[in-house]
Amino acid sequence: MTPVESPRRPRWRNLALLALLLFPLLWPLQRLAERYYSNELIEQNRQTLDLYVANLLGSLRRYEVLPRILGDLPTLRAALRDAQNPAARDAANRLLDQLRKQTGADVIYLMAPDGTTLAASNWNDEDSFVDRNFAFRPYFRQALAGELGRFFGLGTTSGKRGYYFGAAVRDGEEALGALVVKVDLDHTETLWGNTPEQLMVTDNFGVVILTSRPEWRFRASRALDNDEREQIAFDRPYPTLEPRNLTLDLGAWLIQSRELKEIDWTVRILAPISLVERPVRTVVAIGAATLAAVLLLLGLMMQRRRHYLERIALDAKARQQLERRVQERTQDLEALNSRLKQEVLEREQAQQELVRAQDELLQAGKLSALGTMSASISHELNQPLGAIRSYADNAGVLLDQQRNDEARDNLKLISELTARMASIIAHLRAFARRDRHAPERVALQPALDDALALLAKRRQAMNVELIRDLPDATLWVQGGETRLRQILANLLANALDALNERPPIRRIWLRAERQGDGVLLTIRDNGPGFSAEALQRAREPFFTTKTSTQGLGLGLAICDTLARALDGELTLGNHREGGAQITLFLQSADPGVAFPSED
Repeated sequence: MTPVESPRRPRWRNLALLALLLFPLLWPLQRLAERYYSNELIEQNRQTLDLYVANLLGSLRRYEVLPRILGDLPTLRAALRDAQNPAARDAANRLLDQLRKQTGADVIYLMAPDGTTLAASNWNDEDSFVDRNFAFRPYFRQALAGELGRFFGLGTTSGKRGYYFGAAVRDGEEALGALVVKVDLDHTETLWGNTPEQLMVTDNFGVVILTSRPEWRFRASRALDNDEREQIAFDRPYPTLEPRNLTLDLGAWLIQSRELKEIDWTVRILAPISLVERPVRTVVAIGAATLAAVLLLLGLMMQRRRHYLERIALDAKARQQLERRVQERTQDLEALNSRLKQEVLEREQAQQELVRAQDELLQAGKLSALGTMSASISHELNQPLGAIRSYADNAGVLLDQQRNDEARDNLKLISELTARMASIIAHLRAFARRDRHAPERVALQPALDDALALLAKRRQAMNVELIRDLPDATLWVQGGETRLRQILANLLANALDALNERPPIRRIWLRAERQGDGVLLTIRDNGPGFSAEALQRAREPFFTTKTSTQGLGLGLAICDTLARALDGELTLGNHREGGAQITLFLQSADPGVAFPSED
């Protein structure tokens, strides 16, 4: 009988060496986690920055047209022509107070050509602007020079921050004075809320004017030269003539910025690096704990195996022959048992991963559908909302001038646009359910006229010449009236957007003709045209060549989807003489046959 060898001790040194080889894998895990969480934070802050910039610009654009519009009111002009008449100035004071309540402005005031305030909406307050001279303000000098005055500063009387819009009130070539609207921007800071990310808005001097941290306010984010310091001393926009420097540890912040060129401001979001470091440390700790657990489990398995072999060895000393047969059978059973355990464990893990993946996929699908639907509704309602705002503003002015019939016409147009918005929402809801409706017959020329009327003010403001080549006979096509107006309004709005990039002369050509069993509508502009990439990707949702504040990239995608839903075709290209050319082919409809309406 051969002597039985004692089992070998587990190789703890090998286990320690394996640990030394595996623990360096935590470094690439850390790098991957840092990249992932940094990208997540950057994307989140980018969306937040877009929303804040849109809100800030929207707050300012509401008021930039008011000085020129209100300057035409007879009551205010009378106060400027007869500044020594107390009755005229009192009427102007009361009218300005009423206009301030209606528009939501902070202060509206009327200035004489020498800069003295003749009337103000706060005429009855302790900090009234009346009889105060603000000729040193840049907005006053810009207004008298024939420009729209713009200026951010701290009120010398009220001590409140505000953005000022000023415009000259003229009688022919003579400047009677200036009308100024002050906008309170304090609420834009309160919208930020209490978050780890910090807001910072700097003006053209690099001085912080809006921020979520009061101690940063009116501090210079960069060094100021002598000219800038002299300009600050002259304009007095801040409570101090020597703004102190803002000292930031740039390594402790993840900074994203957006330049607002039209007002020469810069908006920044500063996110603490700790927002990335904390989850990274957690991931590394979990990785290290997992690795330690694996090594510990391996050591326990080695220890257990050692004890097991020792017991077998002791039994083998007494009955070696029997143990040999039992050992062979035992080893087979252990191998089978190990395989079964491993298979069960793998199946349970696979089932858990499958359930988790299904949950995440379902949630992602819900969020994607919600985001797409919200962006579509925002895009489709943007144009009617803009028209409603314009008609509402005009109606207010007309009512002030006792032009009730014209104001009533504006209110009627607002009602029609509201009905149209309801129709658009109903259409989007039906479109989201993938409902199928029989098309109705629609007259192309009236639908095109409606779309042009919706964009008429914008086209006139841009001085765009419209060249029409439409037949006298009505062209009937198969389609929904709401869908067709959506397509035409989006295509015309895109043409106007393209013409923004070129100087006058700006033109849009419209041509419609019968072609085979359908009608072909061609819309052409003399803008820059489509780039090669835009022609390939223009139908993709959220692809756009505009800035984030100008468009979402849904217009052409929606038009293409609606055209195909009407059994039509939308073709994009460039004209040989330059500019973009879009053709819309729709099926013809018999004027004598009426289809049920989809709207």
